[in-house]
Amino acid sequence: MTDKITAVKGMNDIVAPDSAHWEWLEARVREWFARYGYRNIRTPIVEPLALFVRGLGEVTDIVEKEMYAFEDRLNGEQLALRPEGTAGVVRAVVEHSLLYDGPKRLYYMGPMFRHERPQRGRYRQFHQIGVEALGLAGPEADAELIAMAADLWRELGLQDVTLEINTLGQPPERQAHRQALITYFEQHRDQLDADAQRRLYTNPLRILDTKNPAMQALVEGAPRLLDHLGSGSLAHFDTVRRLLDAMGIAYRVNPRLVRGLDYYHHTVFEFVTQSLGAQGTVCAGGRYDGLTAEVGGKSAPGVGWAMGVERVLELLKTQQRLPSVPVPDAYAIVPDAAAWPQVMPVLRVLRAAGVSVLMHASGPDGLGSMKSQFKKADASGARFALIFGGDELAAGQVAIKPLRAGADGTVGAQTTRPLARVADWASELRAPSTPRTAA
Repeated sequence: MTDKITAVKGMNDIVAPDSAHWEWLEARVREWFARYGYRNIRTPIVEPLALFVRGLGEVTDIVEKEMYAFEDRLNGEQLALRPEGTAGVVRAVVEHSLLYDGPKRLYYMGPMFRHERPQRGRYRQFHQIGVEALGLAGPEADAELIAMAADLWRELGLQDVTLEINTLGQPPERQAHRQALITYFEQHRDQLDADAQRRLYTNPLRILDTKNPAMQALVEGAPRLLDHLGSGSLAHFDTVRRLLDAMGIAYRVNPRLVRGLDYYHHTVFEFVTQSLGAQGTVCAGGRYDGLTAEVGGKSAPGVGWAMGVERVLELLKTQQRLPSVPVPDAYAIVPDAAAWPQVMPVLRVLRAAGVSVLMHASGPDGLGSMKSQFKKADASGARFALIFGGDELAAGQVAIKPLRAGADGTVGAQTTRPLARVADWASELRAPSTPRTAA
């Protein structure tokens, strides 16, 4: 017997009925982005390795430990599966000169890849939905993007999602802060864990993001970036805060929020929840004005965020905010295979009229009995069974049997309708707006 092939660890199949929830969320998000004037962009899953080394930072966790990087065996090119979406979008904007006629507001959806230890809400293939605003330098763009996410949670009915914000200032200010951190942590070297020791001279800012409880007191006493910011950076951050206040968006300033990617400066933010255990970040982002230059383009401002689809869906599930799974309006019961030439044209007309119909078809043992077909019709969750029996077809009709109780709590009587005028009665089968769940 041939060994069964299974999915790669941490890379999951998304099957029905769960896939219906993915489609629902994607549709809601697309509609939401359209209200803000954002347009879709689709970039390759495989990108040049240099894009992420230069864009994300050579000493970030993603580049050092998590990225799926490989050599193209045909031409020796160094490639990588994308670990995040922003760098690829910025690369596409630069490559296609999309900013030639002004700023661009873009969104993307798709899989990302990081070699991490799989756990709840964290997988090796995970999915992000993100937005990027390129060519917009003002703090109002930061505030609008934060508001877009905050109001999306409200639209989805989510609770227990809080906003944390910070500013990373500009590169010279970060450099001064970096040196202050090195000096501080050198004085407490014996308290640094292995990760912190490794990052001390390459990326000391990431030490502030440690999850090691034994280092929390040390990190709390570290020099603060806010103390190194100039008037311009402070004014940008103050304006973002004033705009959030004006919109009534609650937030907490977290001076230890640094994000894990080198391209961020000025505003950074995270939406977090206590409902998902350790993987509490639902959405995160910030400003990255230097990234276009890092990938070889003309310097241009940018700001964006990305949300983890798996985490948002898990949160919706935890809070019982997911919609019911769609079910068909009708199930077509066909006792005799000889009836297909009469049945299938009728089903085409019904579907063209907006009716969802699940057609019974032959299995390994044929069509099966009427009793077994009715069981499948009931299990499908359909409201009606369409019975294409011999007597009905001989009379030029189809029998319509209600399978669910109506608004009055009773199941209606079986009726017949003429096959010659399907379009006239098709609307009787269409579902009401309230979604239903299959049994």
